[in-house]
Amino acid sequence: MSKEKIKVYLYTRVSTAMQIDGYSLEAQKTKMKAFWDYNEYEIVGEYEDAGKSGKSIEGRIAFNQMMDDIKSGKDVVSYVLVFKLSRFGRNAADVLATLQVMQDFGVNLIYVEDGIDSSKDAGMLIRGFECGAEL
Repeated sequence: MSKEKIKVYLYTRVSTAMQIDGYSLEAQKTKMKAFWDYNEYEIVGEYEDAGKSGKSIEGRIAFNQMMDDIKSGKDVVSYVLVFKLSRFGRNAADVLATLQVMQDFGVNLIYVEDGIDSSKDAGMLIRGFECGAEL
């Protein structure tokens, strides 16, 4: 009997069309592939914002579509995978508010490169730290 795979969304973002330093869209996906393969997750949606700043969620079309899909229960996902926190967002208030909405719908966030899972104790500690953080 095969167990059902955990369904996840993949979110990638770069702030300019040409990013180097290992944060290009393809580099993010390549580094996350080993993680989702190892955990045997099923990617049911990929959302990509190219050339978009992380300072706000406004104007990030793919990000907002992903959030709409989470709220609608479209794919019944358990996690959103993101390469690093900075790829998800750079505004602490946006990150925390978004994470709260996600968790209200039973979805957690995994920062693959940072090794943080918002559903685990350490992830909850990071959330508490971010609440007091000023960017």
